[in-house]
Amino acid sequence: MSVLDVLLSGQLLFAALVTGSLYALVALGLNLVYGTMRMLNVAHGDLVMLGAYAAYWAFSLLGISPLIAAPVVACLGALMGYVLYKGLFRRLLAAPSPNAGRMESNSLLLFFGLSIILQNVAAMVFTPNNRAYQYLDDVLHVGDVAMTGNRIAALAVAGTTCIAIALFLGRSMAGLAMRAVIERREAAYVVGVDVDRVQWGSFALGFGSAALAGALISMLEQFSPFSGFPLTIAGFIVIILGGLGNVMAGLAAALLLGVIETYGVALTSANLRSVLLYGCFVAALLLFPNGLLAKR
Repeated sequence: MSVLDVLLSGQLLFAALVTGSLYALVALGLNLVYGTMRMLNVAHGDLVMLGAYAAYWAFSLLGISPLIAAPVVACLGALMGYVLYKGLFRRLLAAPSPNAGRMESNSLLLFFGLSIILQNVAAMVFTPNNRAYQYLDDVLHVGDVAMTGNRIAALAVAGTTCIAIALFLGRSMAGLAMRAVIERREAAYVVGVDVDRVQWGSFALGFGSAALAGALISMLEQFSPFSGFPLTIAGFIVIILGGLGNVMAGLAAALLLGVIETYGVALTSANLRSVLLYGCFVAALLLFPNGLLAKR
């Protein structure tokens, strides 16, 4: 296949859209938590992993469709975020700290510890083996593009959820309060925004969207207790390209990353997928530290 054929391939475009929409959903929660609290959640990919396992066991043991289980999984993830915020991270935010950098460092250590705990507990409970299942894997043809039902469903659910969250942030009072805290935290305090409520809401929404992404990803590929780290890296690439705390630009950056990864693998080799991902991470840090799509 020539380079031109690859670039004009509808099959690859569809694959890029699916990948980009899932990366957008993963990065949304990461960006909300960082934007409202300046906390880098390095355990975010492990939350995706837990969502994948929840959907897997619901389907394998109870016969519940992953698409039906997904909202329940998202709610459980949101509940986990709420409990962790109230029980642990709220104290960190309330504790006196010499500067914001110190607080970010402490939160990074807490999330790193949480990541190690989640990975090892999942390995002990579920075993380290890869898991997968077949669901909606019938192939549908639209012109020259072959699409499986599970990928269409994942694209539809992830895309709809991202649009719904974007509308929530732009149209609702709670969403506008979140954006106010992200953009001007001190000013939000002054005008009476309940910052504590915004923070636990961001935690709940961030954890819930990660769990939902995991449920969708479980339909498409294998996963294990240690499969969350590459997704954390993908989420960081997205928010670096879009600008830290800039949720809307992050959605566009996720689609861009999906295109780069999909077409890059097609032009090189599937074995270089991780190299492309980490290469994008390093390039984004070096070339666009303030965000390729960030507001100037």
